[in-house]
Amino acid sequence: MRSSLLAHLLLSLLLVAGSDVTAEEVGRRPNIVLMMVDDLGIGDVGCYGNDTIRTPNIDRLASEGVKLTQHIAAAPLCTPSRAAFMTGRYPLRSGMGSFSRVQVLLFLGGSGGLLPSETTFAKRLQQQGYTTGLVGKWHLGVNCEHRGDHCHHPNQHGFSYFYGLPFTLFNDCAPGEGSDVLADFQHTIRSLSMMLGVGLLTLVCVRVFGLFEISLWLLVALFFLAVLATAVWYVPFKLLPTWNCIIMRNQDVIEQPMTVETVPQRLLGEAQNFIKRNVDHPFLLFFSLAHIHTPLFKTPAFAGKSRHGRYGDNLEEVDWMIGEITETVDSLGLANNTLMYFTSDHGGHLEDADPLIGQKGGWNSIYKGGKAMGGWEGGIRVPGIFRWPGRLAAGRVVDEPTSLMDLYPTLKYLAEDTQADRQLDGYNLMPLLEGRTERSEHEFMFHYCGMYLNAVRWHPPGSDSIFKVHFFTPNFSPPGAGGCYDTKVCMCHGEYVTHHDPPLLYDLFHDPSESRPLTADTEPRYAEILERTAKAVERHRNTLTDIQTSGDTNTDAARVQNQLTWSKILWRPWLQPCCGTFPFCGCKEDTTLI
Repeated sequence: MRSSLLAHLLLSLLLVAGSDVTAEEVGRRPNIVLMMVDDLGIGDVGCYGNDTIRTPNIDRLASEGVKLTQHIAAAPLCTPSRAAFMTGRYPLRSGMGSFSRVQVLLFLGGSGGLLPSETTFAKRLQQQGYTTGLVGKWHLGVNCEHRGDHCHHPNQHGFSYFYGLPFTLFNDCAPGEGSDVLADFQHTIRSLSMMLGVGLLTLVCVRVFGLFEISLWLLVALFFLAVLATAVWYVPFKLLPTWNCIIMRNQDVIEQPMTVETVPQRLLGEAQNFIKRNVDHPFLLFFSLAHIHTPLFKTPAFAGKSRHGRYGDNLEEVDWMIGEITETVDSLGLANNTLMYFTSDHGGHLEDADPLIGQKGGWNSIYKGGKAMGGWEGGIRVPGIFRWPGRLAAGRVVDEPTSLMDLYPTLKYLAEDTQADRQLDGYNLMPLLEGRTERSEHEFMFHYCGMYLNAVRWHPPGSDSIFKVHFFTPNFSPPGAGGCYDTKVCMCHGEYVTHHDPPLLYDLFHDPSESRPLTADTEPRYAEILERTAKAVERHRNTLTDIQTSGDTNTDAARVQNQLTWSKILWRPWLQPCCGTFPFCGCKEDTTLI
């Protein structure tokens, strides 16, 4: 009798304990794993039509989740696209648009970046009790006024943990790969330095041999001018690997310059460890890969294994890394309570090629244009894949327009954040992902080239058509080319663009490659489309009252300071992150502890 009562008591306790665990699991908010590749073309991935590069792990995410076929970046370049992704707002709302040739941050020692007053999805989730981490590329600035103020740093924007590249991976980081930063200016200032040096040496010889009377003060002035010109070239540009190619853990520089070859393995390990450390409570991980931006990696395990040279090798390495992250989530039993997301910050770089290793930029499938080409589809249409077993139907495909800016309101919704917010340009994707609605909330989307409104798309209610109006387009070079091969990247201003009056008009539903412009003779709704988009532009511009919308930096109306002006992006020694005593910066991470 006593043993029977004891057995019933133990069984009751087990049932109560089991019900508590179940209730905790049901009530727990989901984990979030966001994975973003750098410069990936939509045509590079198997589930988006590529049948020669092997991407089984990315394809698996799509087969087990939801694939978006019209997922649109807010800009065709890194810095503005990532600012929009983080904030759920068009990049010009946070000052991340340019009126000049430079449309991204160029120096880690510049003062531009994501404004401290901006709000990111990481900050919102952190306020809801999430542990938040960013592993990989940031490229949204570090310091504002002095070294160490970290006003733009990920830790100040809601990420409780940061490990990775506060800048980005670029060619200057790898010996022999050339330079990405103001190459023409470097050539000019280097030539000027050499001319001053030769001129000074000539005048010294003339004075020494008494051929002419040369003032000593002239020689001294020329000497200091030559030294100054050499310093302006050598210090910020020749030492770029030291200034820009660094790794930080939180606010500490732990490697300067970084060893590029081991970056992929270290980023992957840090991302996996972050997941393992936070298995018992809700977390947000933004895994921002250094791939596939140049320079391309040469990881021995993948070198020469693909059918598309080094670029293909790198993409297959990316796929393996995505598989490792997925396996980490699944092996820890987190799959059913983890939303996983895969995307790229913008389209592939068509102009980036090398005669020895071939194409170094991505393939954007049938879509026209690519990286830095304004509103052309190839530069802004990117992969978009969501996986959440048990919540999202496997194999679902959504053909409606969506945006990278939609992640912000979607994550707010999942974190049960109901607090008031600023003007947002994205929408909660969950009704669309779950099939509770078939229609995107994006009736209009606005596509910017720098700070200039380049194009507008309109998805009319009750219609499959998606009309796109181009107000101007970049001038491809040489004539007849499919990109800006003479300048390596397209620009958004002056003689580099052609304005269209009336605007170019395409129907992406029937002409996704934007090859057949519509006219009043071929499209019955031609006049209506132009009228409706013009009114939408007017409404949109009425929401930009705090934004500087012209090149005049003295306008009183602009309360959001532009972060991509020359004064903001150029290198300043007092802002340069450094391990050691500036300018003697240098350290190596102890990878034996990883």
